[in-house]
Amino acid sequence: MFENLTAPRGLPSLNALRAFEAMARLGGATRAAAELNVTHSAVSRQVKALEASLGVRLFEGPKSALRLTSAGGELLAGLTPGFDALSEAVRRVRVRDSVTIAIHNSLAVKWLIPRLGDFERENTRLTLELSDLPVEAVRARQADLVVRLLDGPRLLEPDVHPLAENHIGVVFAEGLGDRLAELPRLVAASHLRGWVDWERITGLAIPHNRTRSLSHLHHVIDAAMSGLGSAVLPWVLVSEAVQNGELVAPWGFVPDGGRLVAVGSEQTSAAVRKTLQWLRTQAPDGPASPPDNAEPAFLDAG
Repeated sequence: MFENLTAPRGLPSLNALRAFEAMARLGGATRAAAELNVTHSAVSRQVKALEASLGVRLFEGPKSALRLTSAGGELLAGLTPGFDALSEAVRRVRVRDSVTIAIHNSLAVKWLIPRLGDFERENTRLTLELSDLPVEAVRARQADLVVRLLDGPRLLEPDVHPLAENHIGVVFAEGLGDRLAELPRLVAASHLRGWVDWERITGLAIPHNRTRSLSHLHHVIDAAMSGLGSAVLPWVLVSEAVQNGELVAPWGFVPDGGRLVAVGSEQTSAAVRKTLQWLRTQAPDGPASPPDNAEPAFLDAG
């Protein structure tokens, strides 16, 4: 729970400012509570106390769709770089034997976690700790590095280190090629663009009877391997499943303009530099081209 801190004269409680900044940046009290390791109600109380101290409303609208007021937006614009600078200053001088990586669940489960044992056998004095990354977040204050798939202008942001080009492709279980029109398209609620992107890039379309939505991409992968439908997925998440025959990808994989990246300053510490160097060695090689005779007859031009 929050403890009282003595703030410089003229400033509200630093804990209240911290709670507001996290809630505004992450889009809700629940996410802020998870980042700050406190309860939802503690965040709400701190924000209400801050509003009372400042004499202004910082959020408006219904509880289910709160949005920043103009005063809240102005306060957030000043607080976020300030707290980022404090975190970076502490990180630079702290002697650590661990590096925290913020990463999406599916990327952690299907790519990073299977490789952690090798890292720690090679670096016996260094531990990698993982934390969950919100869907749209590019930075996480509690983490030394963020690892995620990224595209668009965000690739040009400072301290973004490309690891590998992202490729996407249609995958499904062996033996289902002639039945795809009877099966659903599998999509992740956290990533709905896959099919649209693949059809736009390739100009092709696959008949289907419905769409089945699952929570995360790793759920989609498991469902596809179980024969529940077809899915458009990144090579980095399914390379091993394709290579060992658990999934087939008859149309191969195409670049979608995105990258697998690590976000963070190489100047933070030797441990972070070593981790970033290792991540570069683990980035997936580009996928092989599909066989010339791979296309099922029912594939339509878009």
